[in-house]
Amino acid sequence: MTDIAALQSEILAQVSAATDEAALDAVRVGTLGKKGSVSALLATMGKLSPDERKVQGPLFNGLRDTITEAIAARKVQLADAALDARLAGETLDVTLPARAENSGSIHPISQVLDEVVAIFAELGFGVAEGPDVEFDDYNFTRLNIPPDHPARQMQDTFYVAPQADGTSHVLRTHTSPVQVRTMLNTKPPIRIISLGRTYRVDSDATHSPMFHQVEALVVDKGIHLGHLKWTVEQFCKAFFEIDQIELRARPSFFPFTEPSLEWDMRCDRSVPGKITFGTGNDWLELGGSGMVHRKVLENCGIDASQYSGFAFGFGLDRMAMLKYGMPDIRSFFESDLRWLKHYGFQPLDIPTLDGGLSR
Repeated sequence: MTDIAALQSEILAQVSAATDEAALDAVRVGTLGKKGSVSALLATMGKLSPDERKVQGPLFNGLRDTITEAIAARKVQLADAALDARLAGETLDVTLPARAENSGSIHPISQVLDEVVAIFAELGFGVAEGPDVEFDDYNFTRLNIPPDHPARQMQDTFYVAPQADGTSHVLRTHTSPVQVRTMLNTKPPIRIISLGRTYRVDSDATHSPMFHQVEALVVDKGIHLGHLKWTVEQFCKAFFEIDQIELRARPSFFPFTEPSLEWDMRCDRSVPGKITFGTGNDWLELGGSGMVHRKVLENCGIDASQYSGFAFGFGLDRMAMLKYGMPDIRSFFESDLRWLKHYGFQPLDIPTLDGGLSR
């Protein structure tokens, strides 16, 4: 018993003297491992007589349990001491500002789309949508665009492989096919805008192979050019957020309208790199418009002797460039984070017809 007590005192002293987990583990291996001193004592149990085992067994097992508990307690002490030392060396200054987080923003095209929808909604227009891959018939034929029209040429239009049934498809060159679909499926009165992606074979600083358009269509009894002019004026006032504008109408030609007009808005370009709307001696082109051609109405099943209508269309990318001062349309599609952070919008201030902002 004296030898066991001395061995226990020696081992407990080694446990207490361990200054880290590596030293403590060395004590564990030296005592409780396969070749450890305590394990060696336990191995002699088989050679003892039954009477000796009754005496020595509890002593040996008690020694093993005491050493095991001492090692576990010392391990907890060392872990706590290591944590205290780490906390003392890694202080946290709670007065420092939080790290800035990257936050997304609304793309200028998305912003302008929402602005346009909000403005036309106040004017009582609904939103109509259609596919990007469109029937040649809807994109050209029903809009009174003859087979030999330059817009049908391969260098202007993206053509899709002919279908098995012989029908021809294109990537829509404007959102006017949505107007055709609406007139084919809706009886007048009609008051809608169609907006979204369109495609043409063109690319430079002010043109993109894929761009965005908004077109407005009104069909009802008694519609005339005065309605068209008033609608364009109200939209431009709200979109460009100015109280007074001056519009100029120029005669033009579009196969799907008759008469056809192009609208310009008075502006001032006297300061380099800046455009001021509603004043000055310059004119800014907005887009095309006109009274819906009677052939288009008839192609869509509407009685042209009873109903008339107007339509106009603007390029949303170009309008965003004009309103927010973006010099190159190609930047809209380059996914440059620096450009997006500079020109992006937070949700979401929308101009309204009364000149205020809605969220």
